[in-house]
Amino acid sequence: MLDFSKARLKMVEEQIIRREIKDPRVIAALKKVPRHLFVEEALQSQAYNDRPLPIGEKQTISQPYMVALMTEALDLRGKERVLEIGSGSGYQTAVLAELAQEVFSVERIRSLAIRARQLLYDLGYFNVEIKIFDGTYGWAEKAPFDAIIVTAGSPDIPQPLCEQLSMGGRLVIPVGDADVQDLIRITRTEGGLKKENLGGCRFVKLIGRYGWEEE
Repeated sequence: MLDFSKARLKMVEEQIIRREIKDPRVIAALKKVPRHLFVEEALQSQAYNDRPLPIGEKQTISQPYMVALMTEALDLRGKERVLEIGSGSGYQTAVLAELAQEVFSVERIRSLAIRARQLLYDLGYFNVEIKIFDGTYGWAEKAPFDAIIVTAGSPDIPQPLCEQLSMGGRLVIPVGDADVQDLIRITRTEGGLKKENLGGCRFVKLIGRYGWEEE
């Protein structure tokens, strides 16, 4: 039987630290969160491999390195209010919950949202709220946010998300076409929105009013 704790530590050492993820808090969170619980039992032996895995409803759990890269780009210190667009199975949500004060996550697929919410609560993550909604609208009632992470690829940056960033807040989002995107970080400054390209990536489509139309 696979020793998940050893597999998780190996994942962090070989896929995260070796690939230049340096934030010690991000590294600690990835060492702690049991990624295998966020995939189907039949796929648990693959949970710590460096690749995305299906979670049902044509959605995926992101590869561990991408989770680490996007999380590190948010530069979380512990007191932030974070918005996540695309709860999925809840793995990225759990990592954020380890690093921020409050996490607000939006998922458009009801079955995924219900499953993620229950698992997160079972694991003791009570600083998380999940809403079933079109995530491209953000979560205006809870805004502003110190950080926003989008875990699906968008053809452009949804304007509501920019508007819900606090001053100094960071938005990390994959932007591009349906097959390949660039990972973009937006920082809200006194002078406007600062945009940085963090490199190429590939995500499922962000479906919604300010994303892709549902097929």
